[in-house]
Amino acid sequence: MTNALSKLLQTRDWLLADGATGTNLFNMGLESGDAPELWNDMHPERITKLYSMAVDAGSDIFLTNSFGGNAARLKLHGAEKRARELSRISAEIGRDVADSRDRPIVVAGSVGPTGEIMAPMGALTHELAVEIFHEQADGLKEGGADVLWLETISAPEEYKAAAEAFELAGMPWCGTMSFDTAGRTMMGMTSADMVNMVDGLANPPLAFGANCGVGASDLLRTVLGFAAQGAERPIIAKGNAGIPKYVDGHIHYDGTPDLMADYAVLARDCGATIIGGCCGTTPEHLEKMHAALTTRPRGERPTLEQIAEALGPFSSAADGTGDEDDAPKRRTRRRRG
Repeated sequence: MTNALSKLLQTRDWLLADGATGTNLFNMGLESGDAPELWNDMHPERITKLYSMAVDAGSDIFLTNSFGGNAARLKLHGAEKRARELSRISAEIGRDVADSRDRPIVVAGSVGPTGEIMAPMGALTHELAVEIFHEQADGLKEGGADVLWLETISAPEEYKAAAEAFELAGMPWCGTMSFDTAGRTMMGMTSADMVNMVDGLANPPLAFGANCGVGASDLLRTVLGFAAQGAERPIIAKGNAGIPKYVDGHIHYDGTPDLMADYAVLARDCGATIIGGCCGTTPEHLEKMHAALTTRPRGERPTLEQIAEALGPFSSAADGTGDEDDAPKRRTRRRRG
């Protein structure tokens, strides 16, 4: 399938994705507990600014403000019937921003988890999950998104339901999962499990990988896990800007722009092709990441010790592969930032 992302991937050996949506919107005045997606309609100029900041910082891809824009999540705000509309608006704003630039920019329609537990453990059936994802995918498609971008998924069943829904919508897609402490998703998936799952899908993503999770070090350990499986499709790395800390009533991420620049280069050297930031990542971080990727030569694949030395300790010795004895011990020196 030919599309804007696959065309860009054919011309470049790395692409810079965007940073955090929530962090940057909170900096614009979003209150905790509010639905960011409502701002697509209420404050479109702020969403235009959100997208523009990423592009101005050097991003080749930005995600739409639609992460929680599915009916299941919007129901918490009494807006479940607006799922398709709000997703469409988020993509329309993105299309205007991308089309105003003189270089190719990919508008990626963000699709987050439903927030429900899939059957048989929970009440969300496969059929209902497909319906929820399909509705949002149609809205993003109508708004002009180039590609759909599934992110922060923990359950393989939800990932598979989204893949089916995106095929019904006739849209190319990418998909990342969130790997937490001990190198597994909340539902127990390892990096190897994800590669096997993606390879077995009837409608596989253009690119796959990891986002969010614990910190940049842990995310790169997962990327190394993907690469070790011999994955042929492009790998995505979208790590948090350091570790979250509660400071003066707000969540603050301790990763400096310089640390994220090091992370971006290490991500590329670990085998990632699409590199961005997740929680805590601002335009200042992206600018440094872009500069580092542009100017620093490609290096050898880093070891776990080199990653920990550059970015800080792993959250646990376990990496989800069962080879815990080979993982570097948690270091006690302070993180940079």
